[in-house]
Amino acid sequence: MAEGVRILVDADACPVKDEIYKVAWRRAVPVTIVSNSHFRIPQHPLVTRVVVSDGFDAADDWIAETADAQAVVITADILLADRCLKAGATVLAPTGKPFTTASIGGAIATRAIMADLRAGGDQLGGPKPFAAQDRSRFLQALDTALAKLQRG
Repeated sequence: MAEGVRILVDADACPVKDEIYKVAWRRAVPVTIVSNSHFRIPQHPLVTRVVVSDGFDAADDWIAETADAQAVVITADILLADRCLKAGATVLAPTGKPFTTASIGGAIATRAIMADLRAGGDQLGGPKPFAAQDRSRFLQALDTALAKLQRG
């Protein structure tokens, strides 16, 4: 899919939607909000919504099939990040941490280890709470990623 620079959002649990809109509007970049259910989005010509079926990984599949080198994908899902990186997309976690081809293997391995520990009955804490510095880091990372893609 050869489109211009755009943002694809794995939106069902995304804590930085307002920040995405803010940066997208400033840079005049379209945003596609992909989710399994309807929720309120701004009425703005740069924002579109794609509601997929509630099938397992339906939103991930849509995003992965649409992602390419002109897309910035926002997701906390490590396996979706891997699929999007393989499609050439820039991928950011909501904390502003970029997923890269160099880091994704370690992230997948850590995810698998944690899943095994949980399956074995170990009580593990979840991710640390989303903080103001995460929001700030995300804004900077998204702006930087879009600037790089817009420069070509």
